[in-house]
Amino acid sequence: MKIAIVGAGAIGGYIGVKLALAGEQVTFLARGANLEAIRARGVRLIGSDGVELVAREVHATADCRAAGPQDLVILAVKAHQVESIAPELAGLFTGGTAVVTMQNGIPYWYFHRHGGDFAGRAVAAVDPSGVCLQHIPPARVIGSVVYPAAVLEAPGVIRHIEGNRFPVGELDGTSSPRVRMVSECFTRAGLQSPVLDDIRAEIWLKLWGNLTFNPISALTRATLVDICQYPPTRHLSTAMMTEAQAVAARLGISFRVPIERRIAGAERVGKHKTSMLHDLEAGRALETEALLGSVVELARLTDTPVPILEAVYALTNLLARQSPFALSPATH
Repeated sequence: MKIAIVGAGAIGGYIGVKLALAGEQVTFLARGANLEAIRARGVRLIGSDGVELVAREVHATADCRAAGPQDLVILAVKAHQVESIAPELAGLFTGGTAVVTMQNGIPYWYFHRHGGDFAGRAVAAVDPSGVCLQHIPPARVIGSVVYPAAVLEAPGVIRHIEGNRFPVGELDGTSSPRVRMVSECFTRAGLQSPVLDDIRAEIWLKLWGNLTFNPISALTRATLVDICQYPPTRHLSTAMMTEAQAVAARLGISFRVPIERRIAGAERVGKHKTSMLHDLEAGRALETEALLGSVVELARLTDTPVPILEAVYALTNLLARQSPFALSPATH
């Protein structure tokens, strides 16, 4: 299968290596030093067990038109980068091309094929201009949730920390031939990729932790275990999750684990810096809108009071405005 990985960062690099070594025809869409490294040496994956894998038989380009039409496109850039690259993606599409979205937070397509009063509505926090909906039509989209943790250690070098689960699902919950094809493709590559009949519920479950621990970590520079073991921030985490749960419930979403169990799971991870703290320290843009702004937007849409989420959202936005990346262009 011809597969384009848009964004050769930690997650894109990880899944791209696994797919390439399973025999798929993988093309990485990358830029700068990362692109040069992949062209020269392929992509090196350092496993959590120390075993190293190298995918050399891959293509790499910065130009979607040069990559040409693909069977599958894996969108592995961060949510705030999608808008800027969406118009370029047409060069990767043919009639049946599917797009697997791997962004954290509420996706731009959330209300499409959703049903109910909000069906088809845009999520302005993550697609303010409508560019994503225009250039990546929801009809192409297969939702996914990213559970693995990995870091881009150097250009073309990925270190896998833990996890290999990428559940996937159609936006309308059906078990279509194409979503089963994606699941089987990922499974052949050694990944866990069950087909879910409610991908939105899984998105909320992952987001539940991200919208809480990421901003608190960025604001305080604390690791997960520090946040969970300090009573005031543990209480704050519980309050934020409670508000988010209320928003999700208004949209028909229920969580399969209780709040305390979710917090205990984060505590067990230990001295781990969240991705938002890593981005802050590296001078990269923060995923504030996807993780918090979108939930605040949905709270207002459903008339759900979320005063604590709004306060943390304001503080995180102020932090972002004062960081050096604020005037820097997005990269992937």
